[in-house]
Amino acid sequence: MAKRLTLYIVIGMIAGILVGYALNRAYPASDPSLAFYADLLKLLPEIFLHLIKMIIAPLVFATLVSGIAGMGDSAALGRIGGRALGWFITASLISIGLGLVLVNLFKPGVGLAFEAAGPVKDLATADFTLRHFILAVFPTSIIDAMARNDVLQVLVFSLFFGVALSALGKKGTMIVEGCDALAQVMLTITDYVMRLAPLAVFGALAAVIATKGLGIVVTYGVFVSEFYFGLLLLWTLLFAMGTAFLGKRALLLARYIRQPVLLAFSTASSESALPKLFEQLDRFGVPRRISGFVLPLGYSFNLDGSMMYTSFATMFIAQAYNIPLSAGQQIAMLLTLMVTSKGIAGVPRASLVVIAATLTQFGLPVEGVALLLGVDTFLDMGRTATNVVGNAVATSVITKWEGMLQPPLDPDAEAPMPPHDTPEHGRKGLNLDPDQ
Repeated sequence: MAKRLTLYIVIGMIAGILVGYALNRAYPASDPSLAFYADLLKLLPEIFLHLIKMIIAPLVFATLVSGIAGMGDSAALGRIGGRALGWFITASLISIGLGLVLVNLFKPGVGLAFEAAGPVKDLATADFTLRHFILAVFPTSIIDAMARNDVLQVLVFSLFFGVALSALGKKGTMIVEGCDALAQVMLTITDYVMRLAPLAVFGALAAVIATKGLGIVVTYGVFVSEFYFGLLLLWTLLFAMGTAFLGKRALLLARYIRQPVLLAFSTASSESALPKLFEQLDRFGVPRRISGFVLPLGYSFNLDGSMMYTSFATMFIAQAYNIPLSAGQQIAMLLTLMVTSKGIAGVPRASLVVIAATLTQFGLPVEGVALLLGVDTFLDMGRTATNVVGNAVATSVITKWEGMLQPPLDPDAEAPMPPHDTPEHGRKGLNLDPDQ
């Protein structure tokens, strides 16, 4: 199944577009039958995402705790965390800066009179403050955090739990082994759930095309195409940065992550790709003690595609309303987005919330967000896939940086059991790549 999953997902994408187009042509937009069939098709991705969300919290907890406990060395943990944050900040500046450069170069909003595609609602920006974000990082209840799949709060609790477990030494061995076993159980469940991925992709695309039609892509074609060109440039930069550390293995990484990237693109959900990304990084040679710590952190602080989108879309709205912004104001916007985008993962309709909050701060019309709603689904697909690419590159680079990269396995091989031996700066028990 693993070998053919990518093929099945592509088939699901093509079939979804064809079925969605057929329904769109067969029924007028106001026909209740069209809404009925679209809602019916939406059940497939919604069921799939529910099953994925069922896995996320226990998987993140188990992998993070066993990874931290397996580090055995608080100094190694601090070093890895510092390097990860350094990479995330650098990637954030590049992503947001690239968005600003391209939107000023292309000027997609200049001279365009867009009509709002829908009302702006459910964008609660009042609480989107630095104080609110800092408080939201720390859980009041781990059960509540897991129930809401708040990855950042689960990460904070797991960090405390893993460090405390490591401090216990042999007394905590049983719990460490239990977390290892839990991670394996979650990955086995993931394998079962992934069999539904092609159906989820089919339903998601069919529902979108059926209700909005292929014409929506043409209507906003300039904006969409220029944004995707920007994402292509960002991918190139990310892999170029990866090549500086990984050498030829940076290109090999692209082969290993094709399935999670395709899943993220098709479902517009980073969560759907996380379990599969863990597996593929295992096969690429990233030990779980690294990926279990860096990936959840990256899902909160390293969303490269989303950050580029926030700067690109904010300036697009300013251009559409013919409101000029000076170079100084744009630099201030870049720094503002650097802070606000860090809470992007835990906020519903996150990118739009960040954009709305930024528009408010710079005196731009918040109703301009409505201009994006019509094509936000298509844009979300690209930025979500980019988020997965960025975190895969970041995790691989940090692993190489730490000297813990292992020889790669076949991308379709059985996922290796993550080792959890502790001393020697986290390197004991690893089959290290002699070429690094």
